[in-house]
Amino acid sequence: MADNGSGGGSTGVVAVLVIFVIVIVLAVLAWRAGLFGGKRTQINVNVTVPQASPQRQASP
Repeated sequence: MADNGSGGGSTGVVAVLVIFVIVIVLAVLAWRAGLFGGKRTQINVNVTVPQASPQRQASP
């Protein structure tokens, strides 16, 4: 087997970690963009019942 030098094994580990970080950053950006359902639209609907006007008494 050929010797890759003193840093051959750690270079592979660093490369895997860099790829892992890039994948996490892209996943967070995709989630914020709404590709995974990250955005939720909320509609605030205020429904009020009209109050009845006070009834006047008939004068005798």
